[in-house]
Formats: sequence, structure tokens, C-alpha cells
Amino acid sequence: MIISRTPFRVSFFGGGSDYPQWYRSHGGAVLATAIDKYCYISCRRLPPFFDYKHRLVYRKQETVNEISEIQHPAVRGVFSYFEWNDGVEIHHDGDLPARSGLGSSSSFTVGLINALRAMQGRHISKEELGELAIHIEQEVIRENVGSQDQISAAYGGFNRIDFRRDGGIEVQPIILPAQRLATFKGHLMLVFTGFARLASEVAKTKIDNLEKRAEEIRRMARMVDDGVEILTSERPLADFGLLLHEAWTHKRKLSEMVTTDAIDRIYAQAREAGAIGGKLLGAGGGGFMLLVVSPEKQSAVRERLAKFVHVPFDFEMSGSRIVVYQPNGL
Repeated sequence: MIISRTPFRVSFFGGGSDYPQWYRSHGGAVLATAIDKYCYISCRRLPPFFDYKHRLVYRKQETVNEISEIQHPAVRGVFSYFEWNDGVEIHHDGDLPARSGLGSSSSFTVGLINALRAMQGRHISKEELGELAIHIEQEVIRENVGSQDQISAAYGGFNRIDFRRDGGIEVQPIILPAQRLATFKGHLMLVFTGFARLASEVAKTKIDNLEKRAEEIRRMARMVDDGVEILTSERPLADFGLLLHEAWTHKRKLSEMVTTDAIDRIYAQAREAGAIGGKLLGAGGGGFMLLVVSPEKQSAVRERLAKFVHVPFDFEMSGSRIVVYQPNGL
């Protein structure tokens, strides 16, 4: 039995500039952190006693004999890339709902690659893990995805991620005094709006609009510098919240599918109750909303949004890990 544990992520600034269709022409940057909510992938070899070769258990169950029969696109893509021949059983469990803006699809892909490499008795570096997940999602299964989620899932940590025109990716950890980091985390709230959406569908509309919204994307990428400057200086963290509010005003212009009237009402209620700023995470359209709220105002925001699920979280520093390694099933 092999079990991988891979974190989800929260992205603050720069989303949109991590699409290769953008950064290979203009460059890009993202400020994001992995969080202590995880995707778990367990894998074990199947003995040849069944009338199927592979068994997959996620929100569906699949039993198939050929890779081409697999419905789950990431599993089919990873198996095809690896030219996987051995029978295997895969189970997926997640701490938070899928399709919720926390990069869960890429966490799944990263975790599956990590687990299968371990089944082969091979170590994979964080750099290779992130890059391979990007390749499989963008080139093998042709998903409409950027390149930040895979990196955050593979590396973990609170990072500035730069995307170069030549396709290279640089990961720079954000180093803060422990008290400053704790104070920053104490200003963050994560709220589940209850709406789910297909990120790839929303992302496609944003990709189609990239050049039309070039100024918004350039400004959102520049906010990475601004956000890092706020955190690493003695400026009040309210400035970070105001910057996040500005980022949301730009992001919602990238596509008509980024927000909805219901999402806008939730955000307006949060600000009326004391939130400084915030944004919908991920491609948009639903899922989790991140808010920056001073600690003394959080009870009021929580009360105003009482019908929604509030999820406490911490930053996560280890990235995708093999947490159980028993290749012989012992």
C-alpha cells in the first residue's frame, strides 16, 4: 500500500498570468500558499483474480481492463504517460470538496504521480513532480488549467512563483518573522459559498479573453510585488486586504463566468460586516471565498455569513508527501 498526501492551495495574487498562453508571451507571477487541507491517494497492486484489471474509487467507482476505458481524465492521462501495465486499485479522499477553487484537481494529479512513482520504487523531486503534473494536465489531457496549482501542491509552502517566457518556473519562499506570519494568518478567513463549478469551463472563457483583458492581467501580476512588499514591511495588513479587494475587481472582469449575483451578495455582506477585502478562489464561479478581516471583526463576519461553512486553516510547508510506504503490502 502506498498513500500520498498532497495539500490544496490558496492563491492571493497573479492568477491568470499563470496560463501558458499568457506567460510564454508576457511572463507571469503568482503569490500563493499551500494549506493544511489535503488530497489523499492510496494505491495498491491488484492480484490477477478479478474480472477487471484496474479499480478506481473517487466520487465514482470504475472497474476497467484497459487504460482507454478509464473515465477519470487525470488517471487516464497519468496511466497513459507512464504506460502503466500492472493492475492497480486507487482510492481518493479529500478534506474539502472538489471543484471549490482550492486547486483540488491538480492536487489529485500531483498526488497520483507521486504515489505511482513510489510504487515503481522511484523518488521524484518536487520540481519534477510539479512540471510533470503541468505537462499531463496541459499537454496530455488538454485541460484548460494554469501552472500555479501543480507547483503549490508539489512544493508546499508560502511562495512567490514566477513564470518565464521560456517556460521556466521559479519558486521563491516568502520568508517572514514568525510573529508577522502568525498575525497575517490571523487576518484570513475561508468561507465555502456552497456553489460548485467546473474550473476548466470557467478557465476556457478566461483564456479566450486573455489578450482582451491584458491590462487587468498585467496589474494582477504586478500585485504580487505589492503583496510581498506589504507582508515583508511594517505596513498594516489592512493594506493587503485592500489590495486583495482590488485584485477581485480586476479578476471579475476576466470572464462573465467568474462571479454570479449570489457570489456578489456574499462578498458585499462580508464587507458590510467588516471584511477589508477578499476574492473568490480558483477560476471563479463558485467554491471558496478568501477574506481578509481584522481579528476583532471576524465574529461579526462569521455571524453575517452564518449559513455558510467557515473553514479554519494553517499554511502547509511540506508539499506532496508519501505518508505510507508499504510496497509489499506489509
